[in-house]
Amino acid sequence: MADQAMKSLGSVLARQGILVAFILFMVSFTLWNPRFIDVDNVFGVIRSSAILGIMALGVTFVVIGGNLDLSVGSMLSFSAIVVLDLHENPAFGPALAIPAMFAMTLCLGAINGFLIGYLRLNSLIVTLGMLSAIHGLTLTYSGGQNMDIANQNETWFDVFGRGEALGIPIPVLIFLLLAAFLGIVLAKTPFGRKVYAVGGNGTAATFSGIPRARVVFMTYLISAFCVATAGLIQASRTMGAQNTVGQGMELEVLAAVILGGASLLGGSGTIFKTVIGVLILGFIQNGLLLAGLEFYVQFVVTWIIIILAVWLDIATKRGKLWSPIA
Repeated sequence: MADQAMKSLGSVLARQGILVAFILFMVSFTLWNPRFIDVDNVFGVIRSSAILGIMALGVTFVVIGGNLDLSVGSMLSFSAIVVLDLHENPAFGPALAIPAMFAMTLCLGAINGFLIGYLRLNSLIVTLGMLSAIHGLTLTYSGGQNMDIANQNETWFDVFGRGEALGIPIPVLIFLLLAAFLGIVLAKTPFGRKVYAVGGNGTAATFSGIPRARVVFMTYLISAFCVATAGLIQASRTMGAQNTVGQGMELEVLAAVILGGASLLGGSGTIFKTVIGVLILGFIQNGLLLAGLEFYVQFVVTWIIIILAVWLDIATKRGKLWSPIA
């Protein structure tokens, strides 16, 4: 009976190692500073992590499909600048600015999807090039200027970044609802199974009749949609944006996805674990801030905690703390 219980516990740990790491991390920081687990602090961390989290949801599809998307940071800058500029255009206003921004961002995602999915170009090279291209496009579009909404008290645009529903901040609500929806798409639909198949073995998936190019194309559209959503929240939260607001975020997004257990080789990962990865990053920064550590110390401690979390996840899956091949 005891052996069966231990096997069951080991099975749970093997499947949810990153969740165990997250719980241990939360308990440790709570013991260090009880304010860490305050409801207001928790909601504040989730709210501040919502933009990164929403972007990570889309990139999870791309990574599971066996590719990378390093253009999401500059794409976020583009989305925020465009929606703010069109908001101030009398011919658009917020009602038309939002769908127009989504359409333009999806076009950028479609370019990524076409080059990588249909032309079979390397995703690292393509999206790294798109990072620079979109950054240049953003600067050209904005004329190198930052964007702001002039009459902030006369618009409902701030509801996406500052509003609440049933006591829950709208950014948090959007993040959780989108995570639930995309989690179902990935885990319970034929399309989700095709994403796993393409990422696990693209050649075998093609011979099995799965339209690899179309699946890859769709993963980049999903990523672009998530970036547009994050851009809308970013612009609405601050009612303005710098043209470099998303610079560097592509690495944070990728770190959250990989921290959540997705493999860079493709074929593995879940939306739920990506959410955990996002929360780990958010709560690490918050916990170190409450601890009063200097910002340069926070970088080192954050790296150590991420390494320990990933190590625990891998160790629970293989049942050993050290690799059997040393």
